Parts: sequence; structure tokens; C-alpha cells
Amino acid sequence: METTELLKRVRKIEIKTRGLSRQIFAGEYHSAFKGRGMAFSEVREYQYGDDIRSIDWNVTARFNHPYIKIFEEERELTVMLLIDVSGSREFGSRSMLKKNMITEIAAVLSFSAIHNNDKIGVIFFTNKVEKYISPQKGRKHILHVIRELINFQPENKNTDLSEPLRYLTNVIKKRCTAFILSDFIAPDFEKPLRIASNKHDVAALEIYDKRETGIPDVGMLKLIDAESGYEKIIDTSNKGIRDMYAGWWDKKHQKALEVFSKCGVDTTMISTDEDYVKPLIKLFKLR
Repeated sequence: METTELLKRVRKIEIKTRGLSRQIFAGEYHSAFKGRGMAFSEVREYQYGDDIRSIDWNVTARFNHPYIKIFEEERELTVMLLIDVSGSREFGSRSMLKKNMITEIAAVLSFSAIHNNDKIGVIFFTNKVEKYISPQKGRKHILHVIRELINFQPENKNTDLSEPLRYLTNVIKKRCTAFILSDFIAPDFEKPLRIASNKHDVAALEIYDKRETGIPDVGMLKLIDAESGYEKIIDTSNKGIRDMYAGWWDKKHQKALEVFSKCGVDTTMISTDEDYVKPLIKLFKLR
């Protein structure tokens, strides 16, 4: 992409998403995530009514009297965006490609973090970690992130969530808030997601296109897998084929929801033809 065109797109996304994050998301973001970043402050003697889960057993054993840990809200958080840049993000049947929807949502979350004095970092992934942008603050950093979201070209096209989740767990030592933006068309990722969610506060944003949920009856149709390049011609007038595909998509989606629930991960679905504001605010309010 030419530099002039890239800068225009960056500026357009900045104007739209910065306004949204300031006017709509800032308060919701703060209440949803800031209260979850708690840092150890001190210990004091146990008092009637204290939560026994806060007992510091080492100090209690040393003094033969119960003591509890006191925590205070951290003044800043680290927010990590795990961005799916695999081949399937190129799909879009109506107003927007999945990759463009992901770019806007990532920009909104980035500006919301900056408005709350938090750092923002990014992991671009396919079936490997394609690029890592370390967490930083400031408008200059956000614009760098947006430029990468628009213009980044991955080496691979396949998807594997296990690799970025392991990378997140290893590279970010302090507890962070992590948003995964993906269509979650990927091999099993339950184990690494469970490990990551035990260490970090993870939320999953499932970006999809409604045409992916079912095949229309339009006669003979050529399908191409965006990640493997596999091509197949099918007869969409065959109801059995349409039902089989719809069943596959439902199974994939339900499996992902099951994994999120098991791992304690908050999630929302966002279609490429809808306004992403409502599902994001709903996700924040649920927290």
C-alpha cells in the first residue's frame, strides 16, 4: 500500500475509533477492567468478616495468628491484543471484511486503554507468532499499531491459537488484560487458553461473517479455502450439503463457547455487517 493511502486510512480509523473510545467506551472499559488489576500492598491481622481466601498462610504460620493480604487497585494495566492475521480474515460478503472489522475494534480498544493510562501491546498470529509489539503508551504508539493492523502481511496463512497463547504466557510476566480477536477457526486450543487465563484476564471476540454460517442455494459453486488453498466445486442446490456445512459451523461455534466457559473467558460474537459498539458494551457490562 502506498504511504499516502496508508496515512489516509490510518487517519480515518483514528478519527472514528478515538471518538468512540472517548465518548462510549472509556467509562465501561474502566469499570470492566481496572478493578481487576490488583497489586499486593501489605499484610494485617485477620479481622472478623475478612475473606478467608485472602489469608497469607506463610505469615500466619510465622506469627501463629491469622494475617491477610491487602491489595490495592493498580493505577495502570497492560492490555494485550492477540490479532488473528490468518487467511480466513480476508473473507467478507457484505459491508466489511473480517480483517477490517478486527482493525477497527483493535483501534477502539487501544484508544480506550490509552485514555485510561494503560499500556497496549499486540501479538499478530497465524499458526505462529508473526509479530510482537511490546506494550507502550501514547498516541504515537497507537498510530504505529493501527498502521501495522492495516498494512501487515503475514508469512503464513493457517491458524493455530496455541502458539500466541503460549507466547503471551511466557513474554508478559505481570498479569494483563488480553483480548483475542479471531474467527476461532482453529485446532483445539483449550489447554493453552486455560493456562493463559489462569495468569491473565482474557476476553475472546469472535469475528464472523453471516455468510460463513450457511451456504445459499445458488447452484454449482466453487469454494476456496483461504488458508490451505484447497478448491472444491459443490452443488448448493443439494440440501444435504447445505445442512452438513451449517452443522459444521454450529459445531465449531458451540465447541469454542464450551472452551471459553471451561476456561473462564468472557466472550462475544461480532458480525461484519453489524455495529460492533453494542456487543462490546454488552461484554463490558457482563464483567
